[in-house]
Amino acid sequence: METSPTHPYEVLLYYNFTPVPDPEAVRLEMEAFCQANGLLGRILIGKEGLNGTVSGLKKDTASYMAWIGAHPIFNDTEFKIDAVPGHTFLKLHVRVKEEIVHLGVSDLDPSSELENYVEPEEFREVLRSNREDVIILDARSNYEHRVGKFRGAVTLDIDNFRELPEKLEELDHLKDKKIYTYCTGGIKCEKVSRLMKEKGFDEVYQLHGGIIRYGHEVGGEDFEGSCYVFDQRVVVPVNTVNPTVIGQCRVCGSETETMINCANPDCNDHFLICGNCAERLEGCCSEGCLESPRRRTFDGRGYYLRGVNSKLYVDNPDPNYIREQEVQ
Repeated sequence: METSPTHPYEVLLYYNFTPVPDPEAVRLEMEAFCQANGLLGRILIGKEGLNGTVSGLKKDTASYMAWIGAHPIFNDTEFKIDAVPGHTFLKLHVRVKEEIVHLGVSDLDPSSELENYVEPEEFREVLRSNREDVIILDARSNYEHRVGKFRGAVTLDIDNFRELPEKLEELDHLKDKKIYTYCTGGIKCEKVSRLMKEKGFDEVYQLHGGIIRYGHEVGGEDFEGSCYVFDQRVVVPVNTVNPTVIGQCRVCGSETETMINCANPDCNDHFLICGNCAERLEGCCSEGCLESPRRRTFDGRGYYLRGVNSKLYVDNPDPNYIREQEVQ
């Protein structure tokens, strides 16, 4: 994954699947520390652990990692780090959730030891072995694997991660195989691996650190396309060894890695689109959405704030005004 040592900011991706006795108390101390150190991002805390991604100046991300490293609950947390030119988030959100990644299964034991991690170099060898007894399983949603996935991986037709438990029934015929799962940073596989073991899959392994760590350590070899991330970058390069583009414009089918939300707020679909089609449809996914009277102003990013702030894009056509509101 491409980074630059000259970039003054960093974005951190991390999780820790571990029991948390008092999530609200952790939320309060986590929020206070991030606010005091100028960090922005999304952090979820639950009884099953911690899941977060934040951005900030390098000195502030260093302070945060040191603080987490001294935390009585999360001191063994691993971080995936990318250098970036500026903040990759607009705001800070620290929330308590029943699940730190929403699978719809909240009774998986975060203290159980699976011992099923596969390091990036070993995962690369598995990918290249082409063994008939091995299945590479992408644990992510459609919008993620459409822009990039590992060569030969099995993908599931799911729009949301919570749909995965039902889809696992379609893999029952693979229970005699060795299943190697992967996701962006590893947290989804922590839950998927445990769930699959409960459902009778005997040999389930997971890529340690996910796609992001694989890109950092082995150059992303044999990862086709780019990786979807949950910040304003949306899509980032991973493969510096044998890169390809697999994303296709929904409108015309041409190659693209640009992913936006439909400018029609009543649709708001998340999809791949090429520059020509995005310009012609003014950020919409179809001619029908282009005719919407509530259509938001498309500024080339197709990134709109959720909730009440989305109304800014409907009522104020001046992109400069919108950006000023975003950073407040």
